[in-house]
Amino acid sequence: MKILIIDDEAAIVEFLRTGLIAQMYTVDSASDGERGSFLARTSHYDLIILDYSLPKLDGAGVLKEIRQDGRAVPILMLSVKSEIIDKETAFNLGADDYLTKPFLLEELLLRVRALLKRPLQIEKELIRLGNLTLCTKNKVVRRNGKEIYLTRREFSLLEFLLRSHGQIISRSEILEHVWDYDADPFSNSIETHIASLRKKLRANRQPELIHTFPGRGYKLALEKLK
Repeated sequence: MKILIIDDEAAIVEFLRTGLIAQMYTVDSASDGERGSFLARTSHYDLIILDYSLPKLDGAGVLKEIRQDGRAVPILMLSVKSEIIDKETAFNLGADDYLTKPFLLEELLLRVRALLKRPLQIEKELIRLGNLTLCTKNKVVRRNGKEIYLTRREFSLLEFLLRSHGQIISRSEILEHVWDYDADPFSNSIETHIASLRKKLRANRQPELIHTFPGRGYKLALEKLK
């Protein structure tokens, strides 16, 4: 899952980034409204955390641009403003939730999980393929009942492949959905993580699940079919 934080307070961004990464989310950030709006409208994100007060373009303006662009991504608005009129404005512009500063990280994480479970996403806590299971709530992966340790990036990569199982996923799609916005598209990071993930999933002589299609991409499936 990939989340965009749009906030000009560096301490809050780092606070949120640390908490979200600990929950296996991939995180991008922008420190002003113009940059945040650009990222939100040109990249894929599963959720956006948007501050109300921003330089260059305020949160309301960012929210309006995202919705006018046809993006249905869930948006959690953050603000020091607690008046009902401000909340009403945000919801009318298309915000999905509103959290007043200061807040507890635990509460924000609860709201993030709730937004990602709404009908638009149709998310399930347990994703299964054969004897492989991935729990999005507890961040636990098991194969044939045995827990597999994965790094944060490997977990995100596996979750994306599982949600797209049976489909050939291109390298560029993986880069967009799993890697950070500033990732080097010419590095071999994806290939390295695929190789590591494949090795871990095949432990104890388990059948291959990640299949390579040269020039096309990768597919997670019980059998390699064209």
